[in-house]
Amino acid sequence: MGRVVVDPVTRIEGHLRIDVEVDGGVVRKAWSSAQMFRGIETIIKGRDPKDTWLYAQRFCGVCTTAHAIASIRSVEDALDLEIPLNAQYIRNMIIASHAVQDFVVHFYHLSALDWVDIVSALSADPVKAASIASSYSDWHLNTVAEFSAAKNRLASFVNRGKLGIFGSGYWGHPAMKLPPEVNLIAFDHYLQALDCQRTASKITAILGGKDPHIQNLCVGGVATAINMDNMAAFNMERVALLRKLIAEMNEFVSKVYIPDVLAIAGFYPDWFGYGAGSKNYLSIPEYPIDSTNTKFQDIGGLITAGDLNSFYEFKNWRDPELRDNIVESTAHSWYNNVSSPLHPHSGESNPAYTDFEDEGRYSWCKTPRYKDLPYEVGPLASILAGYAAKEPKTVALVDWALDKAKLPLSALFSTLGRHLARALRCKMSSEHTAENLEFLVQNIASGDNEYANPKYASPTDNIPADREYKGVGFHEPPRGTLSHWIVINKGVVDRYQAVVPSTWNSGPKDEKGVMGPYEASLIDNPVADETKPLEVIRTIHSFDPCIACAVHTLDPEGKEVVKVIVN
Repeated sequence: MGRVVVDPVTRIEGHLRIDVEVDGGVVRKAWSSAQMFRGIETIIKGRDPKDTWLYAQRFCGVCTTAHAIASIRSVEDALDLEIPLNAQYIRNMIIASHAVQDFVVHFYHLSALDWVDIVSALSADPVKAASIASSYSDWHLNTVAEFSAAKNRLASFVNRGKLGIFGSGYWGHPAMKLPPEVNLIAFDHYLQALDCQRTASKITAILGGKDPHIQNLCVGGVATAINMDNMAAFNMERVALLRKLIAEMNEFVSKVYIPDVLAIAGFYPDWFGYGAGSKNYLSIPEYPIDSTNTKFQDIGGLITAGDLNSFYEFKNWRDPELRDNIVESTAHSWYNNVSSPLHPHSGESNPAYTDFEDEGRYSWCKTPRYKDLPYEVGPLASILAGYAAKEPKTVALVDWALDKAKLPLSALFSTLGRHLARALRCKMSSEHTAENLEFLVQNIASGDNEYANPKYASPTDNIPADREYKGVGFHEPPRGTLSHWIVINKGVVDRYQAVVPSTWNSGPKDEKGVMGPYEASLIDNPVADETKPLEVIRTIHSFDPCIACAVHTLDPEGKEVVKVIVN
């Protein structure tokens, strides 16, 4: 039995180590180890709750809007505030456009090279590539001239003796199955995806003030002034520009991203049989379209053991089933152990580093559980929730994709199933951007120009110090269910914990020895070459790891609390 260590796993945010034991070309044991720690939660403690979102979005350089939204919602939940409709629609557009940018980046720039052999594209025939691409999409750039230019561009990298961003890949690996022409198509679309990413970021910046790290939130709404007759405010000129950008974004998602996922997956049918994991899925409702967060565009809930008939729907974020049953274990984490897993409102993060211990502590990540069970979060969980609830748009989109790929629904429980679900979720997010823009325009036309609840919208409005307030901000960003848990006491933050998607997925084993989603998904994965563990990376990348978000602890005074020594 051979031990394979991938450290660090690249093309992710943060530092992740994956260990597997391989026997007979198959993974038998696995360990997921978060290799970094940081301290936003501790930095937030003692501060004005109205400022938490500005700090919280620094949890990550990728998921900035996600943490800002979850943080501001935690304070609003604690104070039981209603949010004006215009603010909800603006927030929804920010959430959706940033999600599209994130989804596109993940597939093309963080994970596609697990399936695409870049060097192979050098032998491709651009004429044949154009014919293949045009057979599955009428994208206007699927032309001989475009693919010829892309091939020349790739050759220029090679002729200089450096592949640049395409260096250090497992080119020629026996697990690579795409013909040269499809590799060339993917390479060209990789470059075009950079333009789509920029388009989505423009939408986020127009609405949020900048991207990354939006600037327009306030407790009770947004600071986006609405005046259709004022060029300095949100007006019809902004509406026209947003419509144009959203249309461009949606065209790329529909005519490039989804067709590419289906085309590439067609060459790897066996990968719809690997990477399932526990088959427990958790998601929450998203895109609120009323002022009290009780009506949503997207459905959330629980699916256990892959049985869609087990589906339990969370109707809203105040469901006690959702709020009361999440805990975090530290049994195998580098923190001082507590007697039992803690609810986030009582969470602690006291470091206690040891060496990497197979049977002991081996990660800075905690281990979230829902009613003692591990749950996978992410686009697959969201898509399955909508499908189980028989939400018409989700059912139609999933059935269309499965019919195109000639796959059963059960194929989604897999490594490639996550990629397909993410592409479909991207399509839904792009459409939500357009839908919420029209909701906003119609609501303004009705005479409603409110964009912030006046109760605590001003920076000078003090949070009451009369009692303790507890709240939680839920959000369903690209990587899955995110929650920020806040306790406000005497008008300032007393406790703060973030339970993030990659904590749910990457967490180590719990006190019962039960594996988390990353670890469980690797069991029975093939490994053709232990010196080049491409298959391990494929499955881990399908989750879109973001380890910077997943681990947090630091003394707020900057004092050393733990020293990590690597020999």
